[in-house]
Amino acid sequence: MSVLVVGASAAGLTTVEALRRKGYREPITVLGAEWHPPYDRPPLSKQFLCGDWDEARTRLRPDTMLSALDAEFVLGDSAVSLDVDRKLVRTAAGRVLTGDAVVIATGLTPRHLPGADLATGRSDAALGGVHVLRTLDDAAALRKDLADAGRLVVVGDGVLGAEIAATARKLGLVVTLAGPQATPLQAQLGPVVGGLLGELHRSQGVDLRLGAAVTGMTAVDGRVSGVRLANGDVLPADVVVVALGAVPATEWLEGSGLSLDNGVVCDEYCRAADGIYAAGDVARWQHEDSLLRLENRTNATEQALCVAANILGEPQPYRPIPYFWTDHFTTKIQVHGRPSADADVTIAEGNITDGRFVAHYHRDDRLVAVLGWNMPKQTRAHREHLVRA
Repeated sequence: MSVLVVGASAAGLTTVEALRRKGYREPITVLGAEWHPPYDRPPLSKQFLCGDWDEARTRLRPDTMLSALDAEFVLGDSAVSLDVDRKLVRTAAGRVLTGDAVVIATGLTPRHLPGADLATGRSDAALGGVHVLRTLDDAAALRKDLADAGRLVVVGDGVLGAEIAATARKLGLVVTLAGPQATPLQAQLGPVVGGLLGELHRSQGVDLRLGAAVTGMTAVDGRVSGVRLANGDVLPADVVVVALGAVPATEWLEGSGLSLDNGVVCDEYCRAADGIYAAGDVARWQHEDSLLRLENRTNATEQALCVAANILGEPQPYRPIPYFWTDHFTTKIQVHGRPSADADVTIAEGNITDGRFVAHYHRDDRLVAVLGWNMPKQTRAHREHLVRA
């Protein structure tokens, strides 16, 4: 039996490593759209963007460890179609790759600002100085542009946008964070913690222009010069980062017969069809009584471990306690479970004034999430309450 993994990032690589650890010695092929060997994404908006890390340090494994996996890595070539019955993948370069089992781990594609800019007639992607941040090349291009810039506008008030804003302030740029929410990360963390995060950013010099939609950009000689808000204001910018989230990279699966709905729809074993599995950001699987898709580094690893076990005939439903973290200046936020904006938030340990606390999120009198603000050890201990809930 052979395995074909489509996607050479954390989920894809973890699948390969788990298979080998479990004693699987048959052929494995890994197809990656980028030329880079597998690398880690969370540092791109932080350590790599600010220059503390170089490209080599983002690598998930050194060449010696990748070689020891005895897998064929086909890099710099993207998948364009999947024949589910034959388990056959065709690539942009014309390759035809097959496996007795296929793992889809193609991740996400970043959103651009919708529509064309009224002043220029161009989409945001065509203007100089406008960036998204998903890949290592994206991060390298943004880092280079920021080195010569004075003013940055980040369009998007979620996790990625807020992290980029914090990093850019550390680099000394004048930073404006624009987005439709009342507070940063409000949809993920709710108004209480989102409000605290907003206060933190303001205290570090980030100009928050929240609660107003971005309608377009202004430009001079083909390069962005500002961001236009729905209220008519224009935010001056030398560089703009569009951080409006991302969508599952499933375009290549259109017409394959797989169920595609905000990701590759899978059963509780992460199986999309007979011999076809999905892992990481692209996978939407049956979790309890609904479909769930998670976009974080921890999920990519844990889901890949489950997929490897199921490929090898060790039936294992995927039932994680979701976990993610995000860093802003000297503040680390860690979240276990599934918080939401409408949950009731109580401080279970520490206090907000000291900048160190653990918060519990309850919905319908049930504990659904635990959040730690600069209290990593205590947050892990509180996770046990979530397990027992």
